[in-house]
Amino acid sequence: MSWKSKKQQVVAHSSAEAEYHAMASASCELIWLKHLLVDLSFVSHTHMLLFCDNQVAMHIASNPVFHERIKHLEVDCHYIRQRVQAKLFQTSYVRTHDQLADVFTKILPSGQFHRLLSKLGSVNPLDPA
Repeated sequence: MSWKSKKQQVVAHSSAEAEYHAMASASCELIWLKHLLVDLSFVSHTHMLLFCDNQVAMHIASNPVFHERIKHLEVDCHYIRQRVQAKLFQTSYVRTHDQLADVFTKILPSGQFHRLLSKLGSVNPLDPA
């Protein structure tokens, strides 16, 4: 049974927990992609970068100490912590203001919306390209 068929819906108790679950899911995708690239003879020995805009979630992922406040996290989500400690991933903080995915998921002020669109290579969202 593949990991995709075991996906369950998760109700997060905090935004940090939700981000941590997202990091765990993204890490599985990154490992799958790395194995695919190895199969295609594209071998890289650099760390994979895992970006996150929640510093608490990044701290949970990198801190080996089990905290009482996070005891309700599922065991399978600690997978990412093991990978970060094994130096397979390097977590990197991205400010919420610079989070490109927000263009697709949030209502943004006009200035920030257009700034993020320009980073994506689009200047006019109504332009048919």
